[in-house]
Amino acid sequence: MTTTASVPTTTVDRRPDADAKRNQLVIRLLLVSAFVVILNETIMGVALPHLMDDLSITATAAQWLTTAFMLTMAVVIPITGFLIQRFNTRPVFIAAMTLFSTGTLIAALAPGFELLLLGRIVQASGTAIMMPLLMTTVMTLVAPSSRGKTMGNISIVISVAPAIGPTISGIILSVLDWRWMFILVLPIAIGALVLGASRIQNVTTPRQIPIDVLSVILSAFGFGGFVYGLSNLGGAAMAGWLPLGIGLVALALFVLRQLQLQRTDRALLDLRVFTSRTFTLSISMLSISMLALFGTIILLPLYMQNVLGMTALATGLLLLPGGLTMGLLAPFVGRIYDRRGPTILLVPGSILVSAGSGR
Repeated sequence: MTTTASVPTTTVDRRPDADAKRNQLVIRLLLVSAFVVILNETIMGVALPHLMDDLSITATAAQWLTTAFMLTMAVVIPITGFLIQRFNTRPVFIAAMTLFSTGTLIAALAPGFELLLLGRIVQASGTAIMMPLLMTTVMTLVAPSSRGKTMGNISIVISVAPAIGPTISGIILSVLDWRWMFILVLPIAIGALVLGASRIQNVTTPRQIPIDVLSVILSAFGFGGFVYGLSNLGGAAMAGWLPLGIGLVALALFVLRQLQLQRTDRALLDLRVFTSRTFTLSISMLSISMLALFGTIILLPLYMQNVLGMTALATGLLLLPGGLTMGLLAPFVGRIYDRRGPTILLVPGSILVSAGSGR
C-alpha cells in the first residue's frame, strides 16, 4: 500500500520540475536566436561608406539597407500577433529563423545593391516574427514575480545586440570584405535554427481565429507609410510628407477598425491594453528610449567616418562601451525591478537618457 501510494506522489512532484526545465530551455533558445537576428538591425551602419564605394551607390540608397529593414519590421510585426495565436511555438520559431537564415544567405551572395536589399528585407521578416514570439512566450511562461529578472535578460538582447552591431561590423571590415558580415552570421543563424527546431517544444495552445484582411492592409499602409515618411523627411518636399500623411490616415482607420473588431475578440491588435495607464506610460518611455538609441547608433557611424574621417574599426570600438554598459547593468536592473518596482528605475533612467541625448 505504501509503495503504491508513493508512485503517483513522485510523478506529481517531478512534473513541475520537468515543465520548469522545459520552459527555461525554450526561453534560452529564443534569447540566443533573438540576439542573433537583432544584431543585424544595426550591423550595416559602419559598412555604409564601404558599400557606397564598392557598389557605386549614393548615401541615400545605402541608407535604405537600414531603412528597409526597419520598414519591413513595421509592416510584419502587427501580423505576427495573429501567427503566434494561430500556430504553435515551434513552427513559428522555425519560420522566423528560416526567413532570417535565407535573407542572410541572399545578402552574403549578393552581387549588387538590389539583391543585398532583398536579403535585408527577408532578414527583417524573420526578425519581426522573432521578437513578438520571445515576448509572448516569456509572458506566458514566467511568473509575474520573476519577470523583472527575465526582462533584464531580454533587455540585453534588445539593447546590447543593436548597440554592439557597429562594433562587430567595424572589426570585420578592418580585415575582411563587407560580405563577411553575413557569411560569419550565417552558420550561427543556421545553428540556432537547427538547435531550436530539435529542442524547442510547443508551450502555447493555438486558437482557430480568423484574420481580418482589411486590418492587414491598413496596418501595412499605416505603419509602413509612417516609417517611410519619417525616413524621407529630410529629402524632397513631398518625399516625406506625402507618405507620412498617408500613413497617419491609414493608422487612424486601422485604430477605428480594431476598436470595432475587438468587441467580438477578432482584432488584429487588441488596443484595450492602452486603457492601462501603466502600460501606456511604459510603452511611451520605451519608445523614446529606443528612438534615442537607434538614432544614435545609426547616424554616429556615418558622421564619424564621413565627417571626422575615422576608420571603421575606430568607429566600432568607440560605440562599444555603451553596449557593454547596457549588458552589464541589465541583469541587475531586472532584479531591482522585481524587488522595488519600476518607479525607482524610471526616474533616474529618464534623466540619464535625456542627459546623454543632450550631449
